[in-house]
Amino acid sequence: MLETITLYILASIIFSQVVLAMLVLCPRCKLISPNLVRLPQTAVARREIALTFDDGPHEEITTQILDQLDLHNAKATFFCIGEKVAAHPNLVAEILRRGHSVENHSYRHNMLFAFSGPTALANDIVKAQKAIEDATHGTAPRFFRAPFGFRSPFLGGVLRRLGLHHVAWTRRGYDTTSRNPDTVLRRLSRNLAAGDILLLHDNKLGLVVLPRLLELCSHKELRSVSLSTIFKDVKALPQIYKHTVTGACGDHTSSTNAPS
Repeated sequence: MLETITLYILASIIFSQVVLAMLVLCPRCKLISPNLVRLPQTAVARREIALTFDDGPHEEITTQILDQLDLHNAKATFFCIGEKVAAHPNLVAEILRRGHSVENHSYRHNMLFAFSGPTALANDIVKAQKAIEDATHGTAPRFFRAPFGFRSPFLGGVLRRLGLHHVAWTRRGYDTTSRNPDTVLRRLSRNLAAGDILLLHDNKLGLVVLPRLLELCSHKELRSVSLSTIFKDVKALPQIYKHTVTGACGDHTSSTNAPS
């Protein structure tokens, strides 16, 4: 009897850990914490979509992406890595100057980000937040996207304390793993509709795909708008709270990504 109970407990523990791991590794699910995967109906009614670019800024690619967006009068959202922001603050300022949104994509884009504790998560996010505010002369991000989309069970609480909202995507092109621009475009354009959030990356393949994607959007009468514009008047998303590095979640004078 005791052995049966022990086995039952062990099986329950293993099952719960497997379920938790699946939730952590599910970028679009909403069970683990609030997660924006599509735009609200107000944006759908206006035929709007959100083009988002991860992992920048890139010294050579970002400006070319901005030029392509300008040609089509499209606005996008750039989820930037904090240490790249610190290395290229002028590029980040240029993104904002051209009417796009600059948001938080962690400071170091560490593969172990999702397995960090709340203090390490807050350290990293706050440091990236500060880098972006410095580069943009005080414009604080309101949105966050986890590295690889993988979310710690603690992330929702940390983001809530920092006044940030997590954004995933409706569809992605896998432009970091594919070498074929036609395949990437097909993934992004399949059932493309108003309200979609599209994930690209600030890289060469994303740049190659972008002109054709923008032409397709124009053909479908879809308009790409930045997240900051879409949610400017939406009361469901509270304004960013001003936090000091210390006040956000304890003492964040260090910024390690190591699990805690």
